[in-house]
This record gives sequence, C-alpha cells and structure tokens, in this order.
Amino acid sequence: MLTSSEIEQYRRDGYVTPDFRLDDEILEEIRETHARLVQKHPEFCDYCSALLAYDPWFLNVARRPEILDMVEQVLGGDFALWNSSFFAKPARVGSRTPWHQDGEYWPIEPLATCTVWIALDASTTENGCLRVIPGSHRSQQLARHHRSDAQNIALNLELDASEFDESKAVDIILQPGEISLHDVFLYHGSEPNLSPNPRRGMTLRYMPTTSVYRHAAKTSFEREGRLEMCNRTVYLMRGTDRSGSNDFRVRY
Repeated sequence: MLTSSEIEQYRRDGYVTPDFRLDDEILEEIRETHARLVQKHPEFCDYCSALLAYDPWFLNVARRPEILDMVEQVLGGDFALWNSSFFAKPARVGSRTPWHQDGEYWPIEPLATCTVWIALDASTTENGCLRVIPGSHRSQQLARHHRSDAQNIALNLELDASEFDESKAVDIILQPGEISLHDVFLYHGSEPNLSPNPRRGMTLRYMPTTSVYRHAAKTSFEREGRLEMCNRTVYLMRGTDRSGSNDFRVRY
C-alpha cells in the first residue's frame, strides 16, 4: 500500500516511486513472455503499444493485488485496465521519447489514467530513464503539442518548448522490479540509451470507470489492425462501471 506521504506526493507532483518491488520470479516471467512475443513478432523488439492484443498472459501482472491496491488508492475503488505496453531501449540505441502528455494520444472521456511503469532492467540517467516535470499535471489540461518529423524519436507529437522549463526535470531512477505511478497529464519524456546496458519497461494503464473509453473515436496515434485504439479490450479490475457506458467486450 502507498503511505500517506506517497499519496500526497502523487497528488502534488503527479508521480510517485513507492517503496515496493516485484519479486525476481515474476520479473523473469515477464522477460520470458516478452521474449516469446518478440520471437513471433520481431517488429516489437523496441516497442509494443498493445501487449494484451497479442498475449493475455500479461493480465497476470495487471491483476496482481499489490499493484491494484496502490492504483485504488489514487483512482478510487472503481477502475479498469485499458492497455499495457512494452518499451525497450537496447544498449546504445539513440532514440528518444520527446516531452509529451500521454493524454494527447488517448480516446478517454473525461481524460483520466494512472500509469504504472515497471522496470525490468535498472532504469538510469545513462540508459534513458523516464524524466518528468513535477507538478505539470495540476491544471488537468492538455498543453500545446506539435507534430515532429525529427529523426530517432519514439513519438510524433511533442510538447511545445514554451509550455515548460526543462531545467525542472527530475529523473525517475529505478532498480529492476521497482515501479513508478504517474498521472495522465504529467509532462514526461526520456533521452536516448547511449549506455552498454538495456532499458526495458512495461506499463499498465488504469482509468477510473467514471471515464469512458471511446472505441469509436479516432486519435492522432492510429495503427493498423490489433494496434488500433478502437481494438483495445477494456478489463474491469475492481468495482463497477460507474459511467454505465464502457464496453468490456473482448476484441482480441
């Protein structure tokens, strides 16, 4: 469970790195399952935006009670999982994730999500750990983004530089098995991995069921087939659908 000070930090700063660590056994299972996925789908060696569309085994991680307990503390007792992704930065790969807000890409109304980021390797300044601007979520609004055609970036929408002061950025440094939680409106990004060490991370995306996942909505981050936003299965994790409008049918 999150402590009262950890909950306070999440509210104040938009993120928290709790005093918690997944055990080595489940970490190894995640790595092995991801390796099998990449063997079948080599195109996902760096990034898979929709793990559950290809292997529902990852639900075993999303349903772990200790993770759900922490999410419930920040979202309340009624929430759903709408996605899980995998981010891999192989050693000495020079791609960066530009500064952005997650909600710029997602068809959720009203916009609300707590992301759980799980480190499968040590995530450090040298290998491109997550960087955040503390408190940037407080307005609960999307800031100005622009489309970027720069080379070697992981996303094509980037926060306008006038929207934030990068000198206030904080690195989220994690050891294998440690996690962070962050708000959908938090400004964040990451630098390239120029180190000899890989940096792999898995995300779990939970939303309160007072929000609705709009399967029919078009977003600025569409992919084909299973990866399209309209094809994500939403899984009720705890409580009830408070909105009464979420569609929990299995897509894949």
